[in-house]
Amino acid sequence: MYTLKTFIAVITIVIASAFTTTSNGYKVGDIATDFNLKNVDGKMVSLANYKDAKGFIVIFTCNTCPYAVAYEDRVEALNKKYASKGYPVIAIMPNNTDVKPGDNMEAMKARAKAKGFTFPYLMDEGQKIYPQYGATKTPHVYLLQKTKKGNQVKYIGAIDDNYQDAADVKTKYVENAVDALLSGKEISEKETRAIGCSIKV
Repeated sequence: MYTLKTFIAVITIVIASAFTTTSNGYKVGDIATDFNLKNVDGKMVSLANYKDAKGFIVIFTCNTCPYAVAYEDRVEALNKKYASKGYPVIAIMPNNTDVKPGDNMEAMKARAKAKGFTFPYLMDEGQKIYPQYGATKTPHVYLLQKTKKGNQVKYIGAIDDNYQDAADVKTKYVENAVDALLSGKEISEKETRAIGCSIKV
């Protein structure tokens, strides 16, 4: 009987943790620490490299998740639209490549070349950065703005409200947030639920 009770208790905890939406990462308003991660071109990239940037669209993404693949063209479009305005895209691949070999560096290089990515596509080697941010999905967006205190988190969540079809998007969360920052206005939706695949640990 004790064993059964223990089993039920363990299962309850597992189920509860599977459905929890809280994370220990950054919240809107927090200051994000910098990182130094390897890009697909072999160079190390830090936010500090971008002296003229006003902020960053940091996106945790990968090669193998269907949601991430569905958003690739939209991520590229974000970079083309906003990098010149001071908000470049910085893409980070957070998955454990032992679990997802299709996300290893060689695969990342091939994907970046095939899709013509104009943004850095970085490997979170050792999976040290995504837990700091609190990312749980691919894709998962963190919009940062440079301030005197550092890179402040201004928006967390999804790219838009329709991963299946870009043509049917009603609300472009990231675009709206960046546009608000560029015009000095308050962001109307500062947090949304990221839709995607769980990060593989």
